[in-house]
Amino acid sequence: MTLDLFAPEPQINLLPYEGEVQDYGLFLNPEQAEFYFHYLLEHLPWRHDEAKLYGKHFITPRKVAWYGDAHYRYAYSGVMRDSLPWDEQLFLLKQSIEQLLGEQFNSCLANLYEEGTQGMAWHSDGDMSLAEQTTIASLSLGATRKFCFRHISTKEKIEMLLQSGQLIVMRGVTQQHWQHAIMKSQKILQPRINLTFRQFLL
Repeated sequence: MTLDLFAPEPQINLLPYEGEVQDYGLFLNPEQAEFYFHYLLEHLPWRHDEAKLYGKHFITPRKVAWYGDAHYRYAYSGVMRDSLPWDEQLFLLKQSIEQLLGEQFNSCLANLYEEGTQGMAWHSDGDMSLAEQTTIASLSLGATRKFCFRHISTKEKIEMLLQSGQLIVMRGVTQQHWQHAIMKSQKILQPRINLTFRQFLL
């Protein structure tokens, strides 16, 4: 599928202070979102994520696939990860988002939540492989899920529902001051895919 670039205007900053998050709305129309959801669900080599915490090895229900411009390798949560060469359709999405934002990304972490009981606990994307003031573009596909921000010091929360085809962008010092999470829900039975485009530091 080819993308006719639709460039919605972002909202004002969704965060009240110490960070910048903009909601670009439905970057993909319903037909495009449906196509990419089913294509990525079927074609990416999904595997369960792993982590080592407090000397114990954990395998997460969530599945992941990581892509990059080159063969990147980094250690996170005690596990070594290697990037894959770009899938053609995923690379097309990257180029379209870059065109919209005027940003360059060299990697994408794809996440698969197979139903609502799979989520992501509070965390910040601030590991050593990312620039200190990094831009992360996050595209949602599939089931609508609740996405929340929580300020690290004040504990103030911002909640939003992410729909299929919706694009949000985190910029500046957001990762230093805010955590984010995907909330769990037993009512949601459909899968969701999240694509996070980043600039990985070599």
